[in-house]
Amino acid sequence: MNTLNGYLKEARSRGQAVGHFNFSTEDVLRGIIEASRDAGASAVMVGTSEGEADFFGIKEAAAVMKAAREDFNFPVFLNADHFKSFERCKEAIDAGYDSVIIDASKLSYDDNLAVTKKVVEYAKSINKDISVEGEIGYLKGSSEVQKKIEISSADYTKPEEVADFVKKTGVGRMAVVFGNIHGIVTDQEEKLDIEHFKKIVAVAPEVYYVLHGASGLKDADVQAAIKAGISNVHFNTELRVAYTEGLHKALHDKPGETTPYKYMKPGVEEMKKIVTAKIKIFIGR
Repeated sequence: MNTLNGYLKEARSRGQAVGHFNFSTEDVLRGIIEASRDAGASAVMVGTSEGEADFFGIKEAAAVMKAAREDFNFPVFLNADHFKSFERCKEAIDAGYDSVIIDASKLSYDDNLAVTKKVVEYAKSINKDISVEGEIGYLKGSSEVQKKIEISSADYTKPEEVADFVKKTGVGRMAVVFGNIHGIVTDQEEKLDIEHFKKIVAVAPEVYYVLHGASGLKDADVQAAIKAGISNVHFNTELRVAYTEGLHKALHDKPGETTPYKYMKPGVEEMKKIVTAKIKIFIGR
């Protein structure tokens, strides 16, 4: 199996992107892998936020991931999604995660750079193939359905900072902000500033760029971002909504059902439809 960076490099050369989907239960994890494989993805990233990792268990997530990778015989990589400190990133790396995102974007630029560099150095000391992602810019919102999130160009990632950050930290991936928002907004149109993103790519073309907050974006915007240089796209909220709606319907239709694997299955099937549709966007089908 190739490394994560190897799959990202391959995707970029083809004008495609590797998908990233979050999970907090094993049925969702297996559904993501199965849907990604069947939709034609070359590989997939699955992530746990700090909250999801606390619910599932960091060591448990790594162990289940190892079993699932062998079971499906498909390239899947486990990512620590938006971990906020060196200590939490270290915990994930020590547990066997393939990738970590050190999200220190709310700190000052210098403090963000320092902690990101520390995570990169530790990861490489454990396994040179562990991929580390840094983040610059203020990505507003949260992984849920929201009415409106105020965002302006002042929140965008500054191109000159990216060039300096990549050079000094050694990160393999960069999360940047150019109009994207975490979660789904219902009372406004989420719109990416592709021209601003192109300016970022121009100053640091060597790193792999990541689009967070893709839930709620139009397919055309995601495709335009990939064409401009995005190699990795994150979805979470849309999966949560689909899973929850499927679960609600199953419990409503059969209120007397008490077997978890029976009433949870419709939620997984609805979630898999979302993953399948997104993978087709990422690979241009």
